[in-house]
Amino acid sequence: MKELWIEIDESFPVKVKNSLMKSAPKFCDVLLVDSRDVEKARKSGVKTAASSGDSDINVLEVFDEGKAKKLKETGKTVAVKVSIHGREDEKTIARAVELSYDYIILDCPDWKIIPLENVIAMTRGKTKLLAEVPSAKDAKVALETLELGADGVVLKTYSLEELAKTAAITNKKTLKIELMSAKVVELKQIGMGARVCVDTCDLMKLGEGILAGCQSSGLFLVQAEVHKSPYVETRPFRVNVGPVSLYALSSLSKTRYLSELKAGDEVLVVDRKGKTRSTHVGRVKIEWRPMLLIEAECKGRRIKTIVQNAETIRLVTRDGSKSVTGLKTGDEVLVYITKEGGRHFGTLVKEEMVIER
Repeated sequence: MKELWIEIDESFPVKVKNSLMKSAPKFCDVLLVDSRDVEKARKSGVKTAASSGDSDINVLEVFDEGKAKKLKETGKTVAVKVSIHGREDEKTIARAVELSYDYIILDCPDWKIIPLENVIAMTRGKTKLLAEVPSAKDAKVALETLELGADGVVLKTYSLEELAKTAAITNKKTLKIELMSAKVVELKQIGMGARVCVDTCDLMKLGEGILAGCQSSGLFLVQAEVHKSPYVETRPFRVNVGPVSLYALSSLSKTRYLSELKAGDEVLVVDRKGKTRSTHVGRVKIEWRPMLLIEAECKGRRIKTIVQNAETIRLVTRDGSKSVTGLKTGDEVLVYITKEGGRHFGTLVKEEMVIER
């Protein structure tokens, strides 16, 4: 299991510090804090790391053999920070490995992949290597480099969403959203439209797909093309989502128009239990096809989506999926209802008044 540390800089606003510390037990292994914040961090119940003070892990900001030896003699867990600017710094890491530091926290400000590969090979099985990263994207690279990856990451961020995404990458927590059943109340064939197939860089299973809909506040779970058919092969990398104007959930907090998606963009895969994982678009295919309008009600709200009118397009239900061509009024499908408010370039603005029909 990879380790996740959160670095909470002394300069962070108090409100941000408190929020990160409160969330720490759900997501991370260690809080790396200023020595003045150790006691506050300890109240979270998570291990603490600091350059001084009564922390669980003592962090040396500079390589100091004498100080490290004294700390080890007292039974302390010791970490050293090393910034790599050239081959000489790799020699420092080699010496730190010889001295049996418990952790090496690595910063690669310039080149990232090659130095990290070298250090992973040098430290594997001898000491734990943690890479300093500012985002989940960089964490993923650090944890996959040289196939083995670093033993963990030290994330420095203000963002709780970035923390949650990094936690998912380090397998600390599978992020979930709440899906609800909505009752189909109307079905209507509406003629031709520009339909979007999203081909991802991943493989999906039964019950997995992409959340999309006409309204950003009400999205339907459209299953990937994983259902076996006597007429077409399965395409587990693909979701036939709907027309170009639909919203699709691209992350836990952001929607995108299908017309905006292109190769390399992030999109969210969701299963019927609400478990989520991020993947990327391999390509987007737009073709003109006959369309079907689906309206459903959930908790007194009416939401809509439009899909291609074909047997291979299926909406996910509690215990399976249903082809859109076989849907009837009264059938129930899974949807994601978000808080009221508007979207500004895909980001929810709770205070904005928007009417979507």
